[in-house]
Parts: sequence; C-alpha cells; structure tokens
Amino acid sequence: MDRFIVLFRSINAGIKLPMAEARACLAAEGFANVRSYIASGNILVDADGDGEAVEIRVERAVARDMGVTVQAIVRTAASWSELAAANPLPDAARDRPNLLHLCLSKRPLAPDTAATLQPRLASHEALAQAGGGLWIDYGDGVARSRLTPTALDKAAGSTVTARNWNTVLKLLAMAQE
Repeated sequence: MDRFIVLFRSINAGIKLPMAEARACLAAEGFANVRSYIASGNILVDADGDGEAVEIRVERAVARDMGVTVQAIVRTAASWSELAAANPLPDAARDRPNLLHLCLSKRPLAPDTAATLQPRLASHEALAQAGGGLWIDYGDGVARSRLTPTALDKAAGSTVTARNWNTVLKLLAMAQE
C-alpha cells in the first residue's frame, strides 16, 4: 500500500467540497489513513494501485457519493518529496512562501510548457519548470497575474492545480508521518 496526495481543483474557488465529508467518502471507498489539510482540497490516502487508478477512484467516489464533479490530481508521497526537492526558486520559497506556487497537471508537462508561458510573465514574476512541476513566483500576488488558471491549463494541455510553498511543505510532512 502506498501513500498518495490528492489535490482537488478549484475547491473554495467555485466548488464546495466539505473536507470532513470528503474524508468519510474516501474512507467508505476503501482508502486507508484518510487525512486532509485545510479546506482547499488537500487529502492524503493510503491505497493500492498507481496514481491514475487512485485519481479515477477518488473522482468517481466523490461524484457518486457527494454529488460533486471535481477533478483530482494525484501524486505519490515519494514523487511529492522529489517535487519539493526540485524547487528551482529557493529565494522565493524563503522570502515569499505564500506566493511561490507549485503547479501540477493531470498529464505530464511538455518540455516547453514554461517557455510557452514566458510571454505572460510580469516583471515581478518568475517561472521555472522542474521535477515534473511548474513553479511560479507570483511576486506581488496571484490576483493581478496574467498566469491565470486558464492560461496554465492551455499551456499544459490538461487540468492544472496549484499549491503554495507552505502547503507543499505541510503535505510533505504529513506524507512522511
């Protein structure tokens, strides 16, 4: 049995998914050691199978039992650790952890995803692709950025969700417990 990190897309930004109910739903689906972190759609589960199988089971269970259509992006605890270690923007992690975001896609990112987004960067932003993720330092904040969810999805060619550096580290710690 492996540990997986489940990231739901758009929770509290259009989709309401109470975490207590989501935990109960996934436990009833047969996932073990189901835990959540904050109310923005971060859940850890232990399960057999690969990430894609877990993703499908999670999405189907939530739709069936909670009546909510939600997209989940799943990574193993081991790959999460590798992602965190690959952070190419350590100064942003130190100075602005809430503005440094790790963006993950349902499908593997094309090698030129960051280059595709480069023209949208503001002068106070930084962008890098490393470890299978897209890293964005939003500098002055996410709200004014042209690196919008729609732009990220288009560049990635599939659904993308993002977590800030503080959340990345908290999920890493929880995955290692």
